[in-house]
Amino acid sequence: MDRLVLHEYAESGNCYKVRLTAALLGLPLERREYDILEGETRTSEFLARINPNGRIPVLQVGDRLIPESNAACFYLADGTRLIPVARLDRADMLHWMFFEQYNHEPNVATLRFWIAFVGEEGLSDLQRAQVPAKRAAGVAALKLMDAHLQRRDWFVGDALSLADIALYAYTHVAESGGFRLADYPAVQAWLRRIESLPNYIGLAD
Repeated sequence: MDRLVLHEYAESGNCYKVRLTAALLGLPLERREYDILEGETRTSEFLARINPNGRIPVLQVGDRLIPESNAACFYLADGTRLIPVARLDRADMLHWMFFEQYNHEPNVATLRFWIAFVGEEGLSDLQRAQVPAKRAAGVAALKLMDAHLQRRDWFVGDALSLADIALYAYTHVAESGGFRLADYPAVQAWLRRIESLPNYIGLAD
């Protein structure tokens, strides 16, 4: 495999997804850090050389660049045990990865960033007005996940997949966004299953 370089902000759950996928697969990954709070992904050099969308993570594979966390994870995992063999299970994996980006991350991750990194005093009036709706939507996403996991160990089939990794990244730090994981016992048990996997790494590793 070509040399792998992750352009990232280490505290980002989206960047962590890529690191965790690589770790579970035993893939070496170089890391290059950018401080999003200081605007380092909005510089003219970053926009020209790394991602014109001004976002991270970006996975560099040789001279090619793959933006978007779930696309980067898919590249790393393609052909491995983290992507189901059965066609319907692969589609279901994508269903949960889309759910993570549309229903989970915009609410759970956004509130974590606003509360833990920006701080309430740094929020705009518009952001403050959005907090109740994002809180309700985040709770709804966690409730749906908990109901699903009451009947199974993993999100798709009977084994870990990219669906679990994508959802784990921001779920395991949801309390820093004001969510109570104790309200979701099936989710908590699933978090512990992931954390017991061989080669597991934490957000700070």
